[in-house]
Amino acid sequence: MELRDKFGRKISYVRLAITDRCNLRCQYCMPAHGIAIVDRKELLTYKEMYRITRVLSELGVNKVRLTGGEPFVRKDFVNFLESLSFNDKLDEINITTNGALISNHIDKLEALNINAINLSIDSLQKEKFAKITRRDVFDEVYDTFEKLEKSRLKLKLNVVVQSGFNTDEIIDFIELSKTKDIAVRFIEEMPFNGKGQRDMKEEWNFNKIINHVKEHYPIIETLKDKKSSTSRNFKIPNYKGTFGIIPAFTRTICSDCNRIRITATGMFKNCLFDGGVFNVRDFIRNGASDEELKQLFISTVHKKPENGFIAEAARGSNISESMSTIGG
Repeated sequence: MELRDKFGRKISYVRLAITDRCNLRCQYCMPAHGIAIVDRKELLTYKEMYRITRVLSELGVNKVRLTGGEPFVRKDFVNFLESLSFNDKLDEINITTNGALISNHIDKLEALNINAINLSIDSLQKEKFAKITRRDVFDEVYDTFEKLEKSRLKLKLNVVVQSGFNTDEIIDFIELSKTKDIAVRFIEEMPFNGKGQRDMKEEWNFNKIINHVKEHYPIIETLKDKKSSTSRNFKIPNYKGTFGIIPAFTRTICSDCNRIRITATGMFKNCLFDGGVFNVRDFIRNGASDEELKQLFISTVHKKPENGFIAEAARGSNISESMSTIGG
């Protein structure tokens, strides 16, 4: 048995949100006062998360990304990582984090053979970082960045390109890849700012970002992307690292999508843009067997929409969720 949708795409990757809580208040993610966080009883327990991941791995899902909110905000997250690392069907465990809380866990992450860390960092300037995140933790995040870069873990930097805020730093981020073995990824800003609309001076989409980079470098190598890669990847000749652009809003990466999402409260999402298909938490708490879970996952994935535009249209409402609620 495996997870395959009606377009023939094999699902091998799950994004699992550990919590809806976060220690930052990034402008593009949530309003300044934060979001209405759910009661802890509504969150999936670690035991439930382990079980969901195990069942999915028996259906061919071999890659898991743990997101939030901020996963390290949740108590005992590192212990959960340890239990997850015993699942021999998982080839990769990756984590997306803002880095403010993890510098003393890096040795442990290496010991558990965590594959890659995606570090969210939208500015290299302390004051600007504080303005974007509404928190003064730049020094901690940069310290984490330097420690991760020296570790055995693969490191990607996630930079949300925000009109009028950090577009002047795009080249500074690429220059980090000159001497560091990192992948810098520029992400098109999404309309999940707690209000649902994009209030921008100008739209920094994929084309605008790459044209801006081309103005600064005479030669840019285009790299061959892995199938189902979310980013289009490039390299400056002789630079140690790479950079990529994730067309999150223009959605030109849907055709070979291999992923599903499960939110912190157990909502199963075939697509970032859908409204959620069913709640796996309730299904488990009502006594579902592993076999019933498998059948539910198989039938749900079969209905996966062809792309993000179709998924969004099918929602039939203008509800806007915070990225912290969805799981990044």
